[in-house]
Amino acid sequence: MTRGKVIKVILLLLMVVILVSCGKDISEGNIDQNRTAGSHAGKTSDSREPKESIEITKEISITAIGDMLIHNSVYNDAKVKQGYDFKPMLKRVEPFLSDATISIANQETMIGGVELGLSSYPTFNSPTEVGDALKWAGVDVVSLANNHTLDRGEEAIQRAITHWETIDMMYTGAYKNSQDRDRVRVYETEEGISVAFLSYTYGTNGIPVPVGRDYLVNLIDQELIAREIKDAKEKADVVVLSLHFGNEYERMPNQIQKDLVQFVADQGADVVVGHHPHVLQPIDWVTSAEGSRTLVVYSLGNFLSGQDEFYRQIGGIFKFYISKTTKGGEQEVKVHSPEFLPTYVKYSNWQDYEVIPMYQLTDQDLPNASKHYEEIKEHMSIWVPDLKFIEE
Repeated sequence: MTRGKVIKVILLLLMVVILVSCGKDISEGNIDQNRTAGSHAGKTSDSREPKESIEITKEISITAIGDMLIHNSVYNDAKVKQGYDFKPMLKRVEPFLSDATISIANQETMIGGVELGLSSYPTFNSPTEVGDALKWAGVDVVSLANNHTLDRGEEAIQRAITHWETIDMMYTGAYKNSQDRDRVRVYETEEGISVAFLSYTYGTNGIPVPVGRDYLVNLIDQELIAREIKDAKEKADVVVLSLHFGNEYERMPNQIQKDLVQFVADQGADVVVGHHPHVLQPIDWVTSAEGSRTLVVYSLGNFLSGQDEFYRQIGGIFKFYISKTTKGGEQEVKVHSPEFLPTYVKYSNWQDYEVIPMYQLTDQDLPNASKHYEEIKEHMSIWVPDLKFIEE
């Protein structure tokens, strides 16, 4: 072999050695990188919080409105060629009701329908289309226990309930039979927060409850209320209680109202929504015997009615929030952040009825509108100075 060939062979051998060595380094480098990545991934996994320490919070909102008190001037104004249409009366407030997770209304008059014969004060019977309008506006639950529940007897109640069921509206406070009454009304939300709705009235305008048919209307009875609150608390996260009580046209709650609210708070009710005075009474927080707080609005006034005295034309949308925090096996449910939207029933010559948010009123709608609005805000927040008013 010549000297030149020897040199070529040596160079080729050197190249092979270098390539093998580089390949080994690269391979080992990849292994090291993989180890590093694996080590990092393992560290991330180890540093994650255990499932039992992860905190998850869900939240819903609830709105409540006062008396749907349908006088003849109101249902006459709603008359159309094919029945009755109350939706235009609620158009301005629909966005505020449909915005909430759950909305509840006090249906003061039974919607027994035209077949039974419509009637006004003092014994009411209203068109079924009132229910349709509430459903359209975003209402999900109606309270039926009030002093007018028995105005037109059992037939009106049964007809009304049939319609509520037809439009898939939850109702509470008046029932079709004992089995219906025994079923606690629990609204299950998509957020996983459940709310029970109970409803009671001080009386029925002297009309006796038919013997053996006490399911037709829930009367205020402390033993009954305590038992049903206990049952509801076992089935739902939050208990909302509607109470039909107080003196008509009085703007502040009386001692009987305060004592009853304290009682239901001590039993575990989370929220109390009051009706009957036909005027607004303030919002408050009531501390129970165990130290928990119950949110109460003593009266939501008239939401839609034919009454013509100024304060009886003022109602509102009461809004609050419920949060549910889950951490491990423990849960904390909290009612918080009450808000209020004062409303006004505008009409002219017993026609053109319309429920309007007070902050939207002009002086043409109501002389000195802004002054009246500020006075209502002050009245409702007297015990809750930081109460938020909805103005959007």
